[in-house]
Amino acid sequence: MSDGGLAARVGGSVGAFDRDQWNALAGSDNPFVSHEFLTALEDSGSVGPSTGWQPTPLVISEEGGPLLAAMPAYLKGHSQGEYVFDHSWADAYERAGGRYYPKLQIAAPFTPATGPRLLLSDPAYAAPLLAAAEQLCLQNRFSSAHATFIEPAQQAQFEDAGWMLRSDIQFHWHNRGFADFDDFLATLASRKRKDLRKERAAAQAEVEILRLRGEAILPEHWDAFWTFYQDTGARKWGHPYLTREAFDLFGERMGEKILLVLALQEGEPIAGALNFVGGDALYGRYWGCTREVRFLHFELCYYQAIDAAIELGLDRVEAGAQGGHKLARGYEPVETVSAHWIADPGFREAVADFLERERAGVAADRNYLAARMPFRKT
Repeated sequence: MSDGGLAARVGGSVGAFDRDQWNALAGSDNPFVSHEFLTALEDSGSVGPSTGWQPTPLVISEEGGPLLAAMPAYLKGHSQGEYVFDHSWADAYERAGGRYYPKLQIAAPFTPATGPRLLLSDPAYAAPLLAAAEQLCLQNRFSSAHATFIEPAQQAQFEDAGWMLRSDIQFHWHNRGFADFDDFLATLASRKRKDLRKERAAAQAEVEILRLRGEAILPEHWDAFWTFYQDTGARKWGHPYLTREAFDLFGERMGEKILLVLALQEGEPIAGALNFVGGDALYGRYWGCTREVRFLHFELCYYQAIDAAIELGLDRVEAGAQGGHKLARGYEPVETVSAHWIADPGFREAVADFLERERAGVAADRNYLAARMPFRKT
């Protein structure tokens, strides 16, 4: 695929491209589109032909020149691990005689965190990069292309290209210049403030809490966390998405962008929460435990994340998908956006109608949640 002096190429892996060139496009703010994160998934076998996530990155460059634009993309044989649910679309299309899979997924695998999906040296490359994705689908008879958890700055680029936007809700905590956790608590209504203090005190009375980054995260810490992750993964998804090796590679390649929070009893880790550190956000990703301690999930996943974000001077905490219980703990409803391109005109029209109706429901839900936030009335 080419456009004048530009050529679009499809790679078999992100690892096939130069790390420095890829990262120059990705920037340093979002860890999940970095060469290190994406190749850790590839090299650990967490993505690949046998997983239903076949790496299919798209890049644009001039003949013999450096990368000018890139897109982390995957050929998908299912809809698992995406957190934007299109199973009903697949069922409807296949009942009508179509073939929904394979499809093209533009995403950070298994990661419901907002970020750039078009890695651009210049905004002018957005249109040709999206056109290359569409052409790839048409040439190979893929039903559709989907970009999930697009950062707000890039949503208009997808919409301008004619992709359909879809909204959902997550819960994010916002740092409004707080000096410490008590400073944040002061913004809550009295009853909510007391509830959070009680929860923290109850959890902290039962465990010792460690926060680890970089070289402080040792193999035995990853071993413990792997046990926690497998337990949660088996209960939530049926099987864990990441292999054990993935965690070692995360630690080796991007350890300073990781915050591992462990809870210990008598020196033994019994629970943990894994976070990634971005340029302006802390991203909560995985949690698990081998012993139940009251309120420990809230302490490790939400309150420790707030503490860390304040200490690191970060603007927000993105605590992952779903979870209305986050609202009572100071996490606010935020719109997340995905973009969708459908090859079949008739199916596209049906999806557009569905999205129009869904959008009204999501807006109503967000207004309902916003009216029930735990902050003091001013």
